[in-house]
Amino acid sequence: MTTSHAPPEVRHDAPRHGGTILFRALSPGLAVDASDARHAVWLAGWGGGTLALEAGATHFGYVVSGVARVDAPAGRFELGEGMFFALPGEGRVAGGLGLVISQGGFAGLFQIGGPIEARGRLRYIDGGTDTLIVPPPVLGDPCLNLLHLPPGTRQTMHAHPSLRAGVIARGHGRCVTPGGARALAPGDAFVIPDGADHCFHTDGEALTVIAFHPDSDSGPSHEDHPMLNRTLVGGESAARRPEIHTRAGAGAGGEGAP
Repeated sequence: MTTSHAPPEVRHDAPRHGGTILFRALSPGLAVDASDARHAVWLAGWGGGTLALEAGATHFGYVVSGVARVDAPAGRFELGEGMFFALPGEGRVAGGLGLVISQGGFAGLFQIGGPIEARGRLRYIDGGTDTLIVPPPVLGDPCLNLLHLPPGTRQTMHAHPSLRAGVIARGHGRCVTPGGARALAPGDAFVIPDGADHCFHTDGEALTVIAFHPDSDSGPSHEDHPMLNRTLVGGESAARRPEIHTRAGAGAGGEGAP
């Protein structure tokens, strides 16, 4: 059986998510429209049957368990537990159990990666670490992250300036809000609206989270990226020579480039 994963404006089976933090156990029938005034974002679970991924969006997927098959224009790829993908445009995913988070109107780069590492590469807050597993191609673009919280974590209560969505990959813990706490286990999908206060607690076990951000405030830009910065003209970085920079519309970038 094939399930369509279409944009939210044509999805009648995806309940519109409101302004509260949402958790759902991952299942093949999971469908949540997490869109807000700034971002068109929707979630779908797959398992058993085939999930069709529609044009007009980039789809970020994570395999929670089993072995998945991703059909993309570049071919068919087999992904094991803990692996992830970013697929712009149409495709299909089947096998195993996993979550797809799609952002409409964004043309990302095709990518397959993983399995995820045990800990993050970057220091975060309160003992946590994170890794940018699908980075933004250009500053401001969406990204996918791994967040690792060691045993005994008591995160500082915080919020984010844009929505967060994802799935618990490994371990157990709790999401604490001003209104209470919710136990977390592998396969729990979530949506955290922008501005919603929350934090994560762990006890005797670490917690690993896959977190999607619909935007970014770090990453390469047309004026600041390794190719440009490390090109020397007369011993000076080309970044300091705007008169030789490629102009907008002069052929730079792929389908998603400005």
